[in-house]
Amino acid sequence: MALLKVSGLTKSFGGLTAVSELNFEIQPGELLSMIGPNGAGKTTLFNLLTGFYRPTSGSITFNDIDITGYKPYQVTRSGISRTFQMTSIFKKSTVLDNVIIGQSLHAKAGIWGSVLRTPATLREEQKIRERAREILSFVGLADKENKIASGLTEEAQKRLSISMALATGPKLLLLDEPTGGVNLEEISGLIELVGKIRKSGVSICLIEHKMRMVMSISDRIIVLNYGKKIAEGTSKEVANNEEVIKAYLGVRYAT
Repeated sequence: MALLKVSGLTKSFGGLTAVSELNFEIQPGELLSMIGPNGAGKTTLFNLLTGFYRPTSGSITFNDIDITGYKPYQVTRSGISRTFQMTSIFKKSTVLDNVIIGQSLHAKAGIWGSVLRTPATLREEQKIRERAREILSFVGLADKENKIASGLTEEAQKRLSISMALATGPKLLLLDEPTGGVNLEEISGLIELVGKIRKSGVSICLIEHKMRMVMSISDRIIVLNYGKKIAEGTSKEVANNEEVIKAYLGVRYAT
């Protein structure tokens, strides 16, 4: 059974159709990449999947539940989390506090528990803090937990944004250009982290413009152009697709 199933998904803004009749699935444990030129509809698709936009038509089914029209917090609670193309973190807070904030959707203590500092609240806070430290260790930021987030390198900020997404406990992680703005020497470490997340059992949908990365780590690739799917397949199949070469890759990627 597919973890995510998208059927006939369409999003129009006035006379512009940003995503058009899109159909695809993501299987449990799979790494699926979305590629295409700027303006192809990739980030719009992520906004639809995570409830930031309501679709004009079509449906989104996750874990066998129709989540079409869910609000962002409902999508997150259902098990989908994301990062953003522009790194989104709380820059004035510590690295540890950023990850703690990321877990807030799953906190069980009510407002009175937080105010009265009940034993149950204190126990939950301790568990959240311990879990945040586990996540920071997983992504390679354990030694930076007390550092203010604005003082991190761009690469470390990318790791932190991924940590915040992982803090929600997703079954599916949407990564929007996780290596954007990162220098060439640091990209390999982020690629390793993406692979490590996948090995932990989290399915991944990736938007990325660095084709060497996409071709090396993807199980499948979907190519979008003007909001439509023009190709789908393995790295080799996509790299040799004439329409994809013409629209996006160029001849140097053909093998």
